[in-house]
Amino acid sequence: MPGVKFGDTVKVHYTGKLDNGDVFDNTDDKGPLTFLLGDGKVIPGFEQALVGMNPGEKKTVKISALRAYGPYLKQLVIEVGKDKFVDNIEPEIGQRLQINQPDGEKFIVTVTEVSESNVILDANHPLAGKDLTFDIHLLEIMEK
Repeated sequence: MPGVKFGDTVKVHYTGKLDNGDVFDNTDDKGPLTFLLGDGKVIPGFEQALVGMNPGEKKTVKISALRAYGPYLKQLVIEVGKDKFVDNIEPEIGQRLQINQPDGEKFIVTVTEVSESNVILDANHPLAGKDLTFDIHLLEIMEK
């Protein structure tokens, strides 16, 4: 059997862990993940780990930050005045907000610090700069 290749739709269960063993995501409660290999819906290292696997196969893979959510970029951390927030938003540490750029582009930021007058916003993905380990169980290669 040739196994998974790019262009296949697959159904998998997985558990994602940080280097310290903390689980950051899994499919236990939400059911298996189904996606098309190569459509960019999952991180590149995860897709690559599936190539060649056959239904029923399990594996554990470590994915470098560069093949996951990329490096942590300090230039994506900005400080803004609290006066820039609309009246009904009181920023809190850990809060995720959508920011609209002047050109209309939207992106998600995380509030990392709040002072009397300023707020630090981080536009890095929460897992940027981290190596990730996945326990993967390929359930099925879906028929086209």
